[in-house]
Amino acid sequence: MRLLVTGGAGYVGSVVAAQLIEAGHDVTVLDDLSTGHQDAVPDGARFVRADIAAAGDALDGVDAVLHFAAKSLVGESVEKPGLYWANNLGGTLALLDAMRDKGVGRIVFSSTAATYGEPERSPIQESDPTRPTNPYGASKLAVDTALSAYARIRGLGAVSLRYFNVAGAYGRYRERHTVETHLIPNVLKVATGDRASVSVFGTDYPTTDGTCVRDYIHVSDLSRAHLLALEAITPGEHKIYNLGSGTGFTVQEVISVCREVTGHAIPAVVGERRAGDPAVLVASSAKIQRELGWKAERPALRDIVSDAWNALSAK
Repeated sequence: MRLLVTGGAGYVGSVVAAQLIEAGHDVTVLDDLSTGHQDAVPDGARFVRADIAAAGDALDGVDAVLHFAAKSLVGESVEKPGLYWANNLGGTLALLDAMRDKGVGRIVFSSTAATYGEPERSPIQESDPTRPTNPYGASKLAVDTALSAYARIRGLGAVSLRYFNVAGAYGRYRERHTVETHLIPNVLKVATGDRASVSVFGTDYPTTDGTCVRDYIHVSDLSRAHLLALEAITPGEHKIYNLGSGTGFTVQEVISVCREVTGHAIPAVVGERRAGDPAVLVASSAKIQRELGWKAERPALRDIVSDAWNALSAK
């Protein structure tokens, strides 16, 4: 298939683009490079530097779109909500209208667990209430709502994949965020000497060691789900799937594994809880396992950390 990958110069987008090329697809990456990196565009992909609101000609002859282009910093979304609504929702609506004009009727959307907000239960299922607590999650949920409407009214075929905590690396493709908010890369930065210590926010949660529990999914496992979702698109339907390993690890467990993998002490500084941090966030991926046959092949935390560390060490 001829595929357009928006945001394909970013972390997840570049891995998916690489796997699509490996699977024999014809791939064009569209990215404005505001957060992505041109050297992350896989060999064999055409590259178009443009905003998603100006996808236009990049959609000529395309069979489907895989849409990753988005602003994704929770804190920034609180400070600059307009930016997130304009880019994440406004940009996506412009993309959907351009797809309609070009006769492209299939899309896989990179959504997020932030659409759920603070969950009532764990593991979280797709049928659970969606109550995002920040503009980032709200803007992603708005796109999901729009996709359902476009499917119902215009016959669009869409799949939304709600990510939990993506980590690890796929060959040379790794996390390279200008502002890094994810735990594993921040812990590894201590081992490389780029940070003095890692912060632990709260040690009094009702968990095994008092620190928060989160669900980590290997980026290669997450990427494979996009290829399966692409094949599962049905015209006139919008399907939503959670993507996680189904296993939770505490902050302290993550730090301990990073110490083992890197051989560094990695000092940790304990601070107060952050407002709005749930004790446990774990995904139920039973639906995508049942309907698409997906499962996490590299769920071990040590594998996730080792791959991230190896890619970081080879930079």
